[in-house]
Amino acid sequence: MTENKIGEVMKFFSKPSVAAVKITDGEVNVGDSLKFSGHTTDFTDVIQSMEVDNQSVQKAVAGDFIGIKVSGKVRPGDEVFKVIPD
Repeated sequence: MTENKIGEVMKFFSKPSVAAVKITDGEVNVGDSLKFSGHTTDFTDVIQSMEVDNQSVQKAVAGDFIGIKVSGKVRPGDEVFKVIPD
């Protein structure tokens, strides 16, 4: 399994359990597995849906800020990796 860093958590909204992520490298698609890693964070989620500027999108690229539902708590500064199966 390969993990490529694609971004960083900017903000976490606990009520809808949504992470605001800045994409810094590469691209992310709905259906991709993302690993969230930080001081107290370590879990992987599959993207069910994501939004850019409150619009549902299938793909996001470097420079985009996306909102995605997450299964655990993330914190600003947590790194986000795209998990690519071998």
